[in-house]
Amino acid sequence: MMTSNRSNVTDNSPIEKKADDTKGITKSDLRKVFWRSLPFEISWNYVRQGHMGFASSMIPIIEKLYKNNKEERAKALQRHMEFFNITVYFSTLVLGIITAMEEKRARDPKNFDIDSINNVKVSLMGPLSGIGDSIFLGTLRIIAAGIGASLALNGSLLGAILFLLIYNIPALGMRYFGMMKGYELGAGLLDKIQKSGLMERITNSTAILGLMTIGSMIATMVVVKVPLKFGSGDAVTKVQDILDGIMPSLLPIGVTFLIYWLLGKKIKTTWLLMGIIIVSIIFAWLGILAP
Repeated sequence: MMTSNRSNVTDNSPIEKKADDTKGITKSDLRKVFWRSLPFEISWNYVRQGHMGFASSMIPIIEKLYKNNKEERAKALQRHMEFFNITVYFSTLVLGIITAMEEKRARDPKNFDIDSINNVKVSLMGPLSGIGDSIFLGTLRIIAAGIGASLALNGSLLGAILFLLIYNIPALGMRYFGMMKGYELGAGLLDKIQKSGLMERITNSTAILGLMTIGSMIATMVVVKVPLKFGSGDAVTKVQDILDGIMPSLLPIGVTFLIYWLLGKKIKTTWLLMGIIIVSIIFAWLGILAP
């Protein structure tokens, strides 16, 4: 169990002497890490991705644990500059766990495997990103956008405000809660979740909810109609009625999947938007699509 250890150290090693002078990690220290983690992705890059955001967030902890040991501060910063990438809303959970591990390492360096710090970081990236993407990017963001867009389509400024509130309040709450609980429970947190089977259930449930939300948004917000008619008088046949008889919102779904497929072919979003505008204008002018 990799939790914090605040017992007094009597060994004469330089690291342990400095750790003995500290009062342990406090909630104030954890809040400093939380605030520093907010611009976590501002330095994101394709080489090591979120490594600088992680190292920067850990600075208050490193400076406190190795207050009078410049060499250990440098080593700590260096080990946190390794590759790291995660859904940013769960980044504080890892920061909390690693804070507990760094504290234990500072107090008992002889009996602590320093490689375990980065090993734990690497092991947490995948599972937590899967849950975070499902909850925040695949579900919450879509729900917030759906509610906000519905109001915005009616000309209401409340749409933009509600989108920001619905999405950011739970996101910030999760980041703060993750920071505190990550430190409190230490590295044993993920083991408990995995052994209970809760992680898989959460991932599957949020994925299903996200797909349901996407489906409803396609049906209500993607508008593609064909105004073509055949026949005259009472015998007139509308192409749109035939398509709706096959499956309601068949064209919106088809167009959505086409765009998704094109995105998978690495076609830039800008080109796709321009293509949609040009095709829509031409097809509307030809009378193939309803204006």
